[in-house]
Amino acid sequence: MKELSGKTAFVTGGSRGIGHAICIALAESGANIAFNYTAADDKANELVDLLRTKHKVKAEAYKADIADEEAVNEMVAKANKAFGPISILVNNAGINRDKSFLRMTRAMWDEVMGVNLNGPFNVTNALLPGMIENKWGRIINIASMGGQTGNFGQANYTVTKGGLIAFTMTLAREAARKGVTVNAVSPGYTETDMTAGMPEPIRKQVEQMIPMGRMGTPEEIANAVSFLAGDRSSYITGQVLSVNGGMYM
Repeated sequence: MKELSGKTAFVTGGSRGIGHAICIALAESGANIAFNYTAADDKANELVDLLRTKHKVKAEAYKADIADEEAVNEMVAKANKAFGPISILVNNAGINRDKSFLRMTRAMWDEVMGVNLNGPFNVTNALLPGMIENKWGRIINIASMGGQTGNFGQANYTVTKGGLIAFTMTLAREAARKGVTVNAVSPGYTETDMTAGMPEPIRKQVEQMIPMGRMGTPEEIANAVSFLAGDRSSYITGQVLSVNGGMYM
């Protein structure tokens, strides 16, 4: 029997990149998958088909803006009706709007805050009560190395990721005696859409700064999430698992 058989995971930003890999990794462990997306419908539909046909789990996709509390509540209600209790939440969805602080607009700041920080609040707020009621839950927040170190031109993004780490630790303290663990996975430079457009000279410079000499893959991030989602991590909570090739220690 697979470790997560009979459980349902909800993954935000699940249709591509790290979120896509997380959905697959959790399905490989037997979890049914509900995921949120805002990008192209065809990518979401392809993933639903893959999860159902190859991994033989129940899967549904929900298109919604997680910064919108009402939309989140409607989405979670539909997922609860379709799947029953949801016991695993991965707050993965995130955006970046990079500019040096002096050139950053308030609109750029607010947009990133809305998705990267208010979004996890909205989804967690909708799902945590059910986990507590069932006395078992796993919440995994996808942070970023930038939230631990800061990064030039990313004041908005790094603030949200640092805030997500603080949110993880506080929520872990509050939920620890209620059967729910809360942890964060903090990726370093990873092969995603965010890094795909990086100019080759800058890419080589970045890789030289990584002790392992390369960027990570979405699957390597997903493997860490899968571990934290199961019973093997039952005594781990309030932690930040860095997956960055040794770039930040």
